Amino acid sequence: MNLGKNIQYLRKQKKITQEQLAEMMSVSRQTISKWEADEIIPELNKLVVLSDVFSCKLDALIKEDMSACDAIYSEIIIKKVKAFKMARYVMITPNPEDDVNAYMENWAHQSGLLKFYPDAMKIGWDFPFVSSELRNRFGFRGYVSAYILPEGFETDCQGVEFANQKEADYAVITIYDPFVAAFERIPNAYQKIIQYLGANGFVEKPKDNILSCFEHVYEKGNVTCMDVYVHADSVSKSDMFTNFS
Repeated sequence: MNLGKNIQYLRKQKKITQEQLAEMMSVSRQTISKWEADEIIPELNKLVVLSDVFSCKLDALIKEDMSACDAIYSEIIIKKVKAFKMARYVMITPNPEDDVNAYMENWAHQSGLLKFYPDAMKIGWDFPFVSSELRNRFGFRGYVSAYILPEGFETDCQGVEFANQKEADYAVITIYDPFVAAFERIPNAYQKIIQYLGANGFVEKPKDNILSCFEHVYEKGNVTCMDVYVHADSVSKSDMFTNFS
């Protein structure tokens, strides 16, 4: 059981002291210290409150080693992404990521983008509007690939959709070697961000001309990295009143 270790790890991730957690749990600081040292086990009702405080599943809090992910994931930060223009394209195929990324790279060469801006940033995200028949019967999925266009870049090259993104705040986490276990590491990164947003007063609130989420893959040294961005919107007082009314 990793309960004590997880309580300490999640408390530090949330950047709260033992005294602050003790006040939230209506116990003494010494009790928190004993929980973290596995000298005593919290009562069931306290475990439920802890899982709410840390925005995690009760089973994970008790059984999983939640600190073991530190070598795979960075800390989550809130980053302001300036407004930008992008060229994008979507494909719905059994292997949409590779297919649409190859298409966009070809477009970037033809348009001259990579000739003049070889470090142009490419991003991508899942395209959710795929019918259940295509998914279940044919194994099709959708993915969007896009290049962020540097200021001043113009092209008449067709074959993409141009769109504008407003300035927005994002919660960002880096995954190291994401494709070693892509179907585990990438969804876990999104889950970590969702838990972080819930625990720190943010909400997922779709807005016009703001991407809900996107990914950026790059090489750092000899390591493949993926930055996952999820739109982070602060909870206003009116939102809080609506949520609790």
